[in-house]
Amino acid sequence: MATWIPMDEACRQLGVRPQTIYAYASRGKLEVSPDPADSRRSLYRAEDVAGLARRKQDGRKHETLATNTLFGAEPSIATALSTFVRGRPYYRGQDAVALAQHTTLEDVARLLWDAGHAIDFSLLGQGSARDPGPPRAPGRVSAFARLATLAATGHSTHGRLTRVLHEESQGLVGQLALAFGADIAAGRPLHQCFATGWRQSAQVADLLRVSLVLLAEHELTSSAFSARIAASTGASLPACLLAGLTTLSGPLHGDASGRVHALFDEVERLGDEKVVDHYLSAALPIPGFGHHLYPDGDPRAAALLSRFKPSKAIARFIQKVTALTGLQPNIDVALAALVARHGLPADAAFALFATARSVGLLAHSMEQLSVTQVIRPRGRYTGPAPGSPNPHRVTR
Repeated sequence: MATWIPMDEACRQLGVRPQTIYAYASRGKLEVSPDPADSRRSLYRAEDVAGLARRKQDGRKHETLATNTLFGAEPSIATALSTFVRGRPYYRGQDAVALAQHTTLEDVARLLWDAGHAIDFSLLGQGSARDPGPPRAPGRVSAFARLATLAATGHSTHGRLTRVLHEESQGLVGQLALAFGADIAAGRPLHQCFATGWRQSAQVADLLRVSLVLLAEHELTSSAFSARIAASTGASLPACLLAGLTTLSGPLHGDASGRVHALFDEVERLGDEKVVDHYLSAALPIPGFGHHLYPDGDPRAAALLSRFKPSKAIARFIQKVTALTGLQPNIDVALAALVARHGLPADAAFALFATARSVGLLAHSMEQLSVTQVIRPRGRYTGPAPGSPNPHRVTR
């Protein structure tokens, strides 16, 4: 049976301040429970605290520290772009969910890029070494091909003013949106460009606005790390963005909504009860539910789902999964439900994710330029000793 300890005891065992305990809890490293004796206080799982204390002690060893830096025991790169506090994401100190109530992706780009001027994604040609020309059929093939062309002809980020990099960045986001089917028009915010291109109403346009703002940045994800590695070598902005987006395209990262979309197809075809029973009886994790950074539920998903009603079958499915597992839907469920409810293009969830997150990836790329070192982790060799007999040795 789990034992629970108060804040001061957790701080004492870990040798940290309360702010660090809050951060550990928001990242899912410490399980939290309300104090039955005082609802204003929280208790922390003693076993989690003890485990963190052991890892902290191990981290003093160089090899363990190097491994943990890569695989998540502690954040390894300083950033002023975003963080998580008490289970909520913040962009440069501003609550991202609150920002989604009234701002646009252009506003968020200006905030994350620390730009001194308004951002306009319709200025497609700025900073591009060679315009790829009109896009082929809208979709991710067009988007990646377009970025690859720009990356192959782009200029290094070194020796260029920040203002110039901002101008190029806004053009890159616009090019990406264009490739995903947005109808780019001068002075029109990107969510309206997508709504027009996808033939959606003003009501849906506002849902797209909220989605884009909520997806713009999420701290040091694997895609952000990829973009920062490219930036550390002096690669061009389109190359940095391409490095980040190819990582984002993995089904365990930004394309997770594709797995949820397939799940929803099952629900529509077989019914919510059969699908839930199948997953739970086979002990299979249900895609789109739970998030290690949000143990109490993904606030981005809650914010988006509060603005529209999913189809009856999907709504029943979400309620049933939550009731039986205790896990709340994450942003991938909200995006897939939005696509299904309003008949958006099949790849619209990834299009929104990739376009929005390109703002954050470019912010990470530009922030990395203030560090002169190339990001170059060392390998920890586990193969045969050099020069030793090897049964797999190649002979002629």
